[in-house]
Formats: sequence, C-alpha cells, structure tokens
Amino acid sequence: MSQIPLVWYCLLITALFLYVFLDGLDLGVGILFPFAPSEESRDLMMNSIAPFWDGNETWLVLAGGGLLAAFPLAYAILMPAFYMPVILMLLGLIFRGVAFEFRFKAVRGRRVWDYAFHFGSVLAAFMQGMILGSYVKGVQVAGRSFAGGPFDWVSAYSFMTGVALVFGYTLLGSTWLVMKTEGFTQSWARKCASYVLVYVALFLGVVSISMPIMNDSIRALWFTSPHYFYLAPMPLGSALLVLGIWNRLSRGADNSPFFMSLAIFFLGYIGWGISLWPWLVPFAVTFRQAAAAPSSQAFLLAGTAVVLPLILAYVSYCYYVFRGKVSPGGYY
Repeated sequence: MSQIPLVWYCLLITALFLYVFLDGLDLGVGILFPFAPSEESRDLMMNSIAPFWDGNETWLVLAGGGLLAAFPLAYAILMPAFYMPVILMLLGLIFRGVAFEFRFKAVRGRRVWDYAFHFGSVLAAFMQGMILGSYVKGVQVAGRSFAGGPFDWVSAYSFMTGVALVFGYTLLGSTWLVMKTEGFTQSWARKCASYVLVYVALFLGVVSISMPIMNDSIRALWFTSPHYFYLAPMPLGSALLVLGIWNRLSRGADNSPFFMSLAIFFLGYIGWGISLWPWLVPFAVTFRQAAAAPSSQAFLLAGTAVVLPLILAYVSYCYYVFRGKVSPGGYY
C-alpha cells in the first residue's frame, strides 16, 4: 500500500498546526489591541508582530491548497459544509490586514483602524473555532457529497469552541507580548495572560470531557484498556502546563510562559488528531478514501519537497533576525 497519502496527511496537519501557532499569536495580539493601556503600548504590540504577520498565513494557504490537490474528495465535501464560516474568517483576516497597513498612516482615524484590527482578529479566531467544533461533531455525507444544510456549522457546541479558541489565541498573544515587551506594557500583558489562563483551563476541561461524550468511538479510544495508559499523559500534561504557566507568570518569567502556552496547544492538537484518526471527513471519509491518484500526489510531493524547506528556512530566519525585545522607537 502506498504511503504517499499518509505523508500528505501529515503535511496537512503540520501546516495547520503551524498556522494555528504562528497566526494564533498574531490574532491574540489583535484581540487584546483596544484594551492596551496606552498608544505607545499599541505601537509596541503592532511592532512585535509586524515582521511576521503576513507570512504566517502562508501555512493556511498551504493547508487549503494541499487539501484541494491531495485530497479532492474531502475538499469537495468540507468546503460546502463550511462555506459561510470560511468566508467570514477570510473577511476578518482581510479586514485585519487592511487595518494593519492603514493604522500607521492614519491621523484622525487611527482609533477606527485599531478597532478594525481588533474585530477582524476576533471574527477570524471565532470562525476558526466554530469550524473546529462543527468538524469534530461530524459532517453529513451522502455518497460522495455534503448532505447537510448551510447552517449545520451553527450549534451550541461550535459556539463554545469558537469562544474557547478566542481565549486560547489571547493566551498565545499575551504571553508573546510578555516575551517581546518590557516595562508597563509587559506588566499589563502579564496580568492579561494570568486572567485568560483561567478561561483556557476551563475550556480545556469542557472540550476534553465533551468529545468522548459526543462520540462512542472517541470514548472507547480514550477510556478502554490499554489505551488510557498511553493517552492519559496528554490531559495530565496540559493540567501541569497550566499550573506551570501560572507559576512562571507570577515569578516574572519572560520567555517560558509563551513556550508553555504553545505546548498546551500542541498537546491539545495531538489529542484532537488521535481522536479523529484516520478520518479526514469525520466520521465518513478517511484520508486514504479521499486521496487523489498516487501519481498526482507523488508529483505534488516532489514540488512540495523543494518549496517547503525554503519556506521553513525563511520563517526561521525571520524570527531569528527579529528576536529579542521590541523597541519603542521602531515603526512598521
């Protein structure tokens, strides 16, 4: 059996995680933006993400384009199911990008662009969370087509996951600011991170409990022997990381809260992936059933093998060059 579909599956979930991590911290900064204590703090917040924000969305393009090219059946089913939230998410990202460019040029209307940056970030984060919640619940499929309605993505559960992801991104953004800023802005970001952490812990617990309740196969996976011996370290690790972030924030640490926040996202992402394995369209189509012809996937993989290392090298170099604290004198 060809392993190319598995390679592409791993590439897609890696690209999606890199997007959640990298653009998640950008969105988190945007969510916090209008609550900053001063105009100088807002300038520092904007400067902290200025070198990275537009490149971070490369991973979203890779995930979407890879899904279309490597798993066309899954794309044909999932896109009609999520047309509306995807469009709203993209509108939020566009609005945020426009606000980013116009804010530093505006004189009278700067406050308007501040709120545009904020609401665009909130809309994008919330829609991503709603898509995630609806995806976890499953998509109605008849034959090889989406069989649900245009508002199947709207439910109490998807609304909850939307709010949860907003708080999750806010934690990433606030701990990023703790790492990248100093003085009064850093103190404010530290307080925000401590406050948001409580809600992140609450939603982590709710999501961890609700997924096994909603689906029998997920419940059997996590709560039958010997699986729970292997899987228990993930929720326990998340709980320890929450306590660790609280401890490090209270002790005045700069860098570790951000990387521990990333580790929480990583554990949650791994747990989500294990719960949904091997489905690409839960719980109807596996990644092998959705795969394109092996020759097509192999051709695409050859191109990706050239381009992907270049993208990773550029992103790594960018973060290396702009490492350290943000200075108040620099402007985008």
